[in-house]
Amino acid sequence: MSILVDSSTRVLVQGLTGSEGKFHGERMMQYGTKVVAGVTPGKGGQEVLGLPVFNSVAEAVRETGANTSIIFVPPAAGADAIMESAAAGVALCVCITEGIPVLDMVKAMHFLEEHKGMTLIGPNCPGVISSGKCKVGIMPNHIHKEGSVGVISRSGTLTYEVVGQLTAEGLGQSTCVGIGGDPLIGTSFVDVLRRFKDDEQTEAVVLIGEIGGSAEQDAAAYIKEEFGKPVFAFIAGRSAPKGRPMGHAGAVISGKSSTPEEKVAALKAAGIHYVESLAEIGATVRKVLRG
Repeated sequence: MSILVDSSTRVLVQGLTGSEGKFHGERMMQYGTKVVAGVTPGKGGQEVLGLPVFNSVAEAVRETGANTSIIFVPPAAGADAIMESAAAGVALCVCITEGIPVLDMVKAMHFLEEHKGMTLIGPNCPGVISSGKCKVGIMPNHIHKEGSVGVISRSGTLTYEVVGQLTAEGLGQSTCVGIGGDPLIGTSFVDVLRRFKDDEQTEAVVLIGEIGGSAEQDAAAYIKEEFGKPVFAFIAGRSAPKGRPMGHAGAVISGKSSTPEEKVAALKAAGIHYVESLAEIGATVRKVLRG
């Protein structure tokens, strides 16, 4: 098993005709993902990477049976692209685009409340990969190995670092989910943990958080009460000055609950294996899982 995506997932690329969409669309196909279409308004009828391009998501879904979309469009069009996928009945939307205006995302989140049924990952995220089955994202293909460790992260780059260490230690991954680093995102740590809880393939989870917000405390509370599998965690940005965004728009210390100290304390109190240095996370997971 895996969560969110598998070998049956059928993907359409919003923005396939652009350089980023084409580049990563091709690499998803090389990984074995069933990419079935592209969508760019005004460019319907073209062909890119041997795939048909449609003017709308609704048309692409109707003609190809796509059930998942990945978004590579400019920030000003990002929220509209998310809402278009939801209106077309797409089950999963992965929004890679960063820099979407917050007010645009407020509008999109209200739209998603009215159009239930679509899971949104991101925006400003690296995507989702179920190792050996399907990649809907921008992560490097070669570092992933099929296995039983789930990964959830607010940081794309740190996701790659964790996966690289796990693979080097001989520990494969079930599914890796980059939830995104913006103030408003579609899927939280807890949302993904709920899926991992019910996933038979996932035996342990690595959680990578960062300063800003209280998502890590929410995850800690859920893990303490309901999640019985081993969890390993790291919080990035512990040296960041208060009030200054660090890397992600959502990574800013704006109150006591958003400080790294509060997050670390909550994670440790929940019985999570907290790793002080990211460089040690792969070895720590191996030692705990393999004795």
